[in-house]
Amino acid sequence: QVQLVESGGGLVQAGGSLRLSCAASGRTFSSYAMGWFRQNPGKERAFVAAINWSGDTTYYADSVKGRFTISRDNAKNTLYLQMNSLKPEDTAVYYCAGGSSPMASLTRSRYPYWGQGTQVTVSS
Repeated sequence: QVQLVESGGGLVQAGGSLRLSCAASGRTFSSYAMGWFRQNPGKERAFVAAINWSGDTTYYADSVKGRFTISRDNAKNTLYLQMNSLKPEDTAVYYCAGGSSPMASLTRSRYPYWGQGTQVTVSS
C-alpha cells in the first residue's frame, strides 16, 4: 500500500521560507515521478511542481517559478519542496502526489497517490 506523508508546513511571514518533505513508502520510490499540488477551500487542486524519477527533469507552475524548488532523495524515499520568497497568495494546503509513470506531468490525473496534505499559511 502506497503511503505519502507530508511534513514541514506552518505559519511564516511574507518573504520567508519553508521546506516541505514527503516521506514515501509502499512501492519503489525511485521508479516514479512525483509532484506537489496545492488547494484552497472551494478551489480546484492546482499544480505546483513536478519531478521525474531521476530528478533531472522538473516543471513548475508560472506562479512559483524562480521561488520554489522541487527535489528528491531516492536513497531516502523522500520528496522535497523548498519554498522561498513566500507570498500571502501561496497560502494553501499542499499535497504530495505519487505519479503513475517515471515521467513528470502537470496533470493531476497522472497522480493516483496522494498524501493527507500540510497547511502553509503566509501572513502579510
